[in-house]
Amino acid sequence: MASFAIKVIRLSLKAVAAVSAEKAGEAAFWIFCRTPGRKPKSAKETALLEAAAPVMQGSRKVTLSFGGGWVAARHFERRSSPRHQRILLVHGWGSRSEYLATLIDRLLSSGAEVVALDLPGHGASPGRTLTMPQAVRAIDAAWRHFDGFDAAIGHSFGGASLACAAGAVLCDVPARVSGKLVLIGAPSEMTWLFKGFGRALGLKPKAQAAFEGMVERLSGRRIDGFDAARILAAVRKPVLVIHAEEDKEVPADHARRYAAAGSNVELHWANGLGHRRIVSAAAVVERVADFLREEGKAIPMSKIA
Repeated sequence: MASFAIKVIRLSLKAVAAVSAEKAGEAAFWIFCRTPGRKPKSAKETALLEAAAPVMQGSRKVTLSFGGGWVAARHFERRSSPRHQRILLVHGWGSRSEYLATLIDRLLSSGAEVVALDLPGHGASPGRTLTMPQAVRAIDAAWRHFDGFDAAIGHSFGGASLACAAGAVLCDVPARVSGKLVLIGAPSEMTWLFKGFGRALGLKPKAQAAFEGMVERLSGRRIDGFDAARILAAVRKPVLVIHAEEDKEVPADHARRYAAAGSNVELHWANGLGHRRIVSAAAVVERVADFLREEGKAIPMSKIA
């Protein structure tokens, strides 16, 4: 059953659409891009942030600029090993770097250098909206500042953002392709998100077309160009996809689409862990560490576009 807020939004958009379907679609887009509040919504989230504090204290905050704004990142310098990996982490929608603390701690223990990015409208980064073009530009800003990454790990929207960044989906941002890529509970295409949101808001065809058209207005690329699975098929780098078949937020079919992209994609089912617990589960963290450690799959940064 739709919430009271959704019902109010539906009625409001319906009224706007009666005057202009274009305006209704534009309004729907900015509602879609609105990011959640940053304050913990439950005692469990508060506890997670408190537990993450000791790990996060080992980092320094870095400000990264890009066209249209700036974002914050946490830089964890390597603890050991002269031949270390530099790894980029990107959280999901409504999340923040602190929620990746378990994974960060495990990567640091292996001697890696870690950069955890807070996307626009999340964590320590400013704003209350997030679009895929913004996410790609934020990733590009991290790439320029740190001179590339040996591996990149993204959860949910963060995973899709990393894949899109690898596909040079913005004409003024080069492809940012790491030697290895890990996608955890990540959607494989943006069209699915927009269709689902449009149905939730009861958008009629003309308003839906305007809603989706906002992507092209902002990026110069149609929404079907943000197909992360198709991008990975072209990139041909080693990719590990981790997903739970019972994931209620991002259906398992997205993981299957990734797996079908090519032999460079390995699919690992982490059933029973849902969409959010999966990113800090011990078995998942170890599988990620194993994948990054495997020989013969990494590509030196000097050979990465």
